[in-house]
This record gives sequence, structure tokens and C-alpha cells, in this order.
Amino acid sequence: MTRLRFRKSQHLCRPAEFKRVYDQRCVWRDRLLSVFAASNSLGLTRIGLSVSRKHGNAVRRARWKRIIREAFRHVQHNLPPGLDLVLIPQQSCTATVADLQTSLVTAASQLSKKLARKKSDRES
Repeated sequence: MTRLRFRKSQHLCRPAEFKRVYDQRCVWRDRLLSVFAASNSLGLTRIGLSVSRKHGNAVRRARWKRIIREAFRHVQHNLPPGLDLVLIPQQSCTATVADLQTSLVTAASQLSKKLARKKSDRES
């Protein structure tokens, strides 16, 4: 059985890391999340969370972050390695952990394919 941990090495912490992901302009959206992605050379998938004040007070924003982290923790082994993801919840939605897990797996696989296409276009 694999351990489901969310280690510090799986966090995007620095503003420069978030900026690098946003500058790639590789985004995927659905009714629950907007997900920005960039490739990394670490061989593991890292996430950063961006929950604005539009989502409510500090208690509500912290709840969103806990739910998203829990969803990531459960599906981290199903995500393609080597991605940096910034996850932004949509403003007017309610989501369960299971909904976010499905959304996150779909987003990561789509974005991985999109980044691979961008990379092959640049090389040709």
C-alpha cells in the first residue's frame, strides 16, 4: 500500500514558481477548477493553491484549500509526473473531494498532453 502524504517538496511556495506556471499560459478549466500547468525537471508533480477573497472569508478560503489538498493527496499517484500545477477553484460552485479528484486527474492528463504538444512544436 502506498502512503498518501503531501510533502513540503510537493508544494509551490515561492512567487517566482507561481509566476513561471502562469507565464506558460497552459490552462484547463471546468466547472470546479481552473488549472494552470508548467513542466518541471523534478520528476514529481507539485501544486500551488490560489484562493481569492471572492470565495469568502478566511475560514471559507482555508476550507477550500484543505479540500483541494486532500483531493490531491489521494490522486497524486495517478497524475503524470513532472508537472507544476496552480489550482484555482471556481467561484460559484460546491464540490466534494471525489468531484475534485476526478477534475484534477482529468486536468493533469489534458495539460500534460498539451505541454508535450507545445514542446514538440518548439523543437520542430
